[in-house]
Amino acid sequence: MVDPLSEVIALLRPRAVFSKLISGAGRWGVRYAAFEQPSFCAVLEGRCLLAVEGQEAVTLEAGDFVLMPATPGFTLSGFEPVAPRHLDPRTSPSPTGEVRHGRRGGRPDVRRLGGHFLLDSPDAALLVTLLPVLLHVRGVERLAVLVRLVRDESMTQRPGREHVLARLVEVLLIEALRSMPGEAASPGFLRGLSDARLAAAMRLMHGDPARSWTVEQLTRKAALSRSAFFERFTRALGLPPMEYLLAWRMALAKDLLRRHGVAVAAVAERVGHGSASTFSTAFSRHVGQPPGRHARMHRENRPLS
Repeated sequence: MVDPLSEVIALLRPRAVFSKLISGAGRWGVRYAAFEQPSFCAVLEGRCLLAVEGQEAVTLEAGDFVLMPATPGFTLSGFEPVAPRHLDPRTSPSPTGEVRHGRRGGRPDVRRLGGHFLLDSPDAALLVTLLPVLLHVRGVERLAVLVRLVRDESMTQRPGREHVLARLVEVLLIEALRSMPGEAASPGFLRGLSDARLAAAMRLMHGDPARSWTVEQLTRKAALSRSAFFERFTRALGLPPMEYLLAWRMALAKDLLRRHGVAVAAVAERVGHGSASTFSTAFSRHVGQPPGRHARMHRENRPLS
């Protein structure tokens, strides 16, 4: 059976983890500039306050895990009023040891592992459109175990480190996403998967994206009326069924063009277009440039290995 979540993670190809231990005590607060890459925070002990732009502030406790797919500006602090110190993760020097905020001596009020990971796919926007701004998971032991493994591996230079980290962050991301109650998520991918009837239709689209699916076919799989399916899908995922299918097809097409160097005609066939010309028109409208130019641009910008 096709698993849409695994397919999305495989397309994004998360890899290297950059992480550090951070603690705080007394009066402290740090304001981080928008980072725009996926980042995470795992609270190892104690408590602190997290305030993300556009979101209500939340208290983080030991065992909590936070994922921000695009990392807007945010503030982490203790519970005493304080003017936060401003940091820009893109320009600040990378620390070599544990970072301490507030009072230097004594036991910290909170200790956490903070970090970010990279996506091999330049289509990182796909993750942002499918997920909530802030994903907050509490008390999931499997996540705690994975966080400890990521922390230990990222702080050593053992043989095979990069390969191990790539696999760990992939599992960490999947575990975080499936630990989030779908019905509590904002409209998007997770809420759609949490609805058994919508998930059945999503599996069809992901399992055979080249097929000329119709709303009627998807409706029958979901065992809903046409109007009920269309309204329920649009409300849960934030876009209508055929727009979701188009977005997934274009994400696959971009990956085939950039990473695999597949000919435009072959890509067209694999994403459900009868000819290269109709595919080129749809791709240009969706992406903003013809598929051939898109492929050449990304081949030219690909780093040498």
